[in-house]
Amino acid sequence: MAVSRRPAATWSLVALTALAPVSWGTTYAVTTEFLPPGRPLFTALARALPAGLLLLALARVLPKGAWWWKAAVLGALNIGAFFPLLFLSAYRLPGGMAAVVGSVGPLFVVGLSAPLLGQRPTGRALLTGVVAAFGVSLVVLRAAGALDGVGVAAALASTASMSTGTVLAKRWGRPAGAGPLALTGWQLTAGGLLIAPLALLAEGPPPALDARALGGYAYLALANTALAYWLWFRGIGRLSATRVTFLGPLSPLTAAVVGWAALGQALTPVQLAGMALAFGATVAGQLGTARPAAAPPLSFNSAERNARKDSMDLTGSVLRR
Repeated sequence: MAVSRRPAATWSLVALTALAPVSWGTTYAVTTEFLPPGRPLFTALARALPAGLLLLALARVLPKGAWWWKAAVLGALNIGAFFPLLFLSAYRLPGGMAAVVGSVGPLFVVGLSAPLLGQRPTGRALLTGVVAAFGVSLVVLRAAGALDGVGVAAALASTASMSTGTVLAKRWGRPAGAGPLALTGWQLTAGGLLIAPLALLAEGPPPALDARALGGYAYLALANTALAYWLWFRGIGRLSATRVTFLGPLSPLTAAVVGWAALGQALTPVQLAGMALAFGATVAGQLGTARPAAAPPLSFNSAERNARKDSMDLTGSVLRR
């Protein structure tokens, strides 16, 4: 139900919501400059599990029925796989470049929306997705000598995982009695518990941490994850979905600016053009609409019918992390 708001109040809400993608854009710089090297799984665990437990304690709501396994699946896709792959790419790629690779997310979402949501994208959405991918290729191919293949693959895989989780979240909706705080807490906790044994087996005991590393991990868990995710989902609940998705490009833009201003990472004119092309195409794709498929798959409950209506906004939402 739409709620009338004063313009000043609306812009204040937009500004607060924008803090989330801005915060996420600093993840790469914090990882490479403050945290111990070569520990992507431990870093993902330290970001996810403390934030998830904190949000669970604040929300005081646990999943019920089928939402136990649904929360586990979403937690695995959005957190358990996404975070380790994200940090692996952050360790192996320059920050702005790693973020730009995430711009291919709309192509994954376009491909998944038809089978999972019964939505056939418009030609405009497909075109803008291809243009976004082309812009990303300009950045990656131009920097082939400086980029790492494993890092690029990890960035692409993290985007695919997050895109799948986004589409499934739209299909399943949100259970009655659980707000964004609870749903986010479920996913962070489930993802953190999935990462924990993998981190122990692959990387061994936690590393020794100095004050600099402790500060970096505290920032990632509290400001970059718990607070940022709460602000983001609060904004989604109070602003139009289209308006919120326009804030998504602030994340890779922040990463690129921080990499250039604070870390001395040079960007060539071709790379800058590719970034602008990818960002512009992603924003343009958020303005398109999706056509319903001729024959909708199976029957949907009310939450899933709402998800089908809202799927036109999926293209931009994959950039939120």
